[in-house]
Amino acid sequence: MKQALISEQQILDEVKKAISEGLDIGAKRIKPESSLIKDLGAESLDFLDINYRLEQTFGIKMARHSVIEHMEEMFGEESALDSEGRLTEKAVKVLCRRFNTEGGNLHAGMDMDELPAHVTVGSIMDGVSSLLDSLPENCTGCGAQSWKLEDGTRIKCGACGEFAVFANGDDLIDEWLTGIQEQEKIF
Repeated sequence: MKQALISEQQILDEVKKAISEGLDIGAKRIKPESSLIKDLGAESLDFLDINYRLEQTFGIKMARHSVIEHMEEMFGEESALDSEGRLTEKAVKVLCRRFNTEGGNLHAGMDMDELPAHVTVGSIMDGVSSLLDSLPENCTGCGAQSWKLEDGTRIKCGACGEFAVFANGDDLIDEWLTGIQEQEKIF
């Protein structure tokens, strides 16, 4: 169910806040197209801190594994990465669909260690939005359809007071990959 309680602007503001606090930089530097690594100076551990902040803010569970890891698990070894850890044509095709791009800097043969530099503020925002859009129609505690916003970022049931339970990021990636495979038969 596409939730309408938390606006895109509010999600962007909270993502910028998490990044600003996590990287100890001014929020004015942070734009949706900013690469966390190339433009904002993030390192690998910073991603964990930013994800944790977003999980606490929205009551969600971000993905623990990358889309590449999910492809390898679902479609077999070397489906996304060749034996030297480089992207396959199929992986590039899937990543282009995932990040709504024509490819740009993504290409077959690219070392997987270069991928984190392509994570942008906008892609993190899209991930948070997808998780929030997994809001169930009814409260899992009482069955009511009475969602309301608490503290500006947490969705809870207006009938019983239970916080919303969302799908987790890894399940959403698997669901998305399954849908892409059914539609396009990439693997």
